[in-house]
Amino acid sequence: MATPNNIIIRKNDFDAAIFDLDGVVTKTMSTHALAWKKAFDEFLSQHQGNDSAVRPFDIETDYMIYVDGKPRLEGIKSFLQSRKISLPAGDPKEAPGFRSIHALGNLKNGYFLEKVKKDGVEVYQSTLEFIRKLKAQGIKTGIISSSKNCALILDSAGLAEMFEVRVDGVDLIKLNIPGKPAPDMFLEAARQLGAEPSRTVIIEDAVSGVEAAKAGGFGLVIGISRLGNRKDLLQYGAHVVVNDAAEISVAHDDSAARKPAELASAIESFAAIKKSAATKSIVVFLDYDGTLTPIVDTPDKAILSPQTRDVLIELSKKCVVGIISGRDMKNVKTLVGIDSLIYAGSHGFEITGPREFKESSSKGIAFLPALDQAQKVLEEAISQIKGVLVERKKFAIAVHYRLADPADVPEIEHAVDKVNSLHQDLRKAYGKKVFELQPNIDWHKGKALLYLLEALGLDKENVLSLYIGDDVTDEDAFRALENKGIGIVVWDTPFPTAAKYSLKNTDEVRTFLSLLIQICGGPHE
Repeated sequence: MATPNNIIIRKNDFDAAIFDLDGVVTKTMSTHALAWKKAFDEFLSQHQGNDSAVRPFDIETDYMIYVDGKPRLEGIKSFLQSRKISLPAGDPKEAPGFRSIHALGNLKNGYFLEKVKKDGVEVYQSTLEFIRKLKAQGIKTGIISSSKNCALILDSAGLAEMFEVRVDGVDLIKLNIPGKPAPDMFLEAARQLGAEPSRTVIIEDAVSGVEAAKAGGFGLVIGISRLGNRKDLLQYGAHVVVNDAAEISVAHDDSAARKPAELASAIESFAAIKKSAATKSIVVFLDYDGTLTPIVDTPDKAILSPQTRDVLIELSKKCVVGIISGRDMKNVKTLVGIDSLIYAGSHGFEITGPREFKESSSKGIAFLPALDQAQKVLEEAISQIKGVLVERKKFAIAVHYRLADPADVPEIEHAVDKVNSLHQDLRKAYGKKVFELQPNIDWHKGKALLYLLEALGLDKENVLSLYIGDDVTDEDAFRALENKGIGIVVWDTPFPTAAKYSLKNTDEVRTFLSLLIQICGGPHE
């Protein structure tokens, strides 16, 4: 267990960690506070009352006591009650203004969106590194927020794929559950993660949040005191309090994540890799985006270079080569265009390969009827929202909202959630400005990799398996090879990972694959 001076998260002790968004992961608390102040001050200037009732909104007192961590409407009610002011509830679609609680909430939300569009979203890098450490150890991560703008904030910060589960202001309405200080949001996130509360860590900065986590019976509640509220956090339920996530350690239990400084270059260490393969056959699996092609603004621009294609063709003549991608199988196969490779699309839900490779079935076949039904309902539900694209992959439905108005994102997510609630055999996943419905089974790149090795008859001691990837989803594959192969991460900025070696970019990937050609072809001296 942890002590205030030695907070250690171990995989043997915990299965999941759930983060609050504002003030823990992103630096949006001040943005929210300024938007609240502007809206409330405008309202108070129009309100008739005594000096005490209409004095300006104070961020240090009013925001922290009445608003911070609460759902938008609850925050408004709480603050107005403190000034002995009452307003009718109004309608959720009411125009921004002062006539009702909903109107005032919409006014605040408009000010918040304006500032996010103008200034973007900052991330606490220490928290991001902590999250990567957790994921490198196989600890699941979720995020909660009372805000309906959670999707927008995560997209703006490039964090959408860092969390398996998200429970936000949209879910509060969909599930009809109370916000903090009630524990329901945390409990729902833990349920979706498949983790018992007693084996789940909560990381919070708000008093209402630690109070909610305590009420939920969570195994470890960590308070982050960014505003000098250590005593309050401890009083309301935090087991320990830190000033920053950098003070929290992640123990390296069964599958040790290497520190960035400890990770050698796969090219510079090629002699050691060659020695490991001296009496073994080599099999190579790779991610596509960010590994074989650079990350680009739109998926259709991720084109494989002729030089890399030539290297892959030559390598596939010497050993088994496979692509395991989050893309649809047909899409990635078309982009690569090499018939001699194995292809696993949608993180391995669909697998195919050359004619001699008989395994062409999919783990997602049984989910096709549910996906067909969900697609039809979903397309009808969001057909009137501009800028939304519904992309039907064979084993997933992707809802792209990159071109949609940010103010419409909560409505888009609500539609996805509503359809998802009708199909419990599907799960919602997140990407960069995309929501996705996938088969609800425990399946990822690591399990796809192990499945392929077995299907190919390569799960043997005389086979050295290599996996090269750049994304957080590739950590599952790195961990799968801990005791039977080599994981190689592609990065420009080091981060905690379960991989054994690193490469800097796609050019180095091509160079490394060229080196492999020289030693592939079965056991060698």
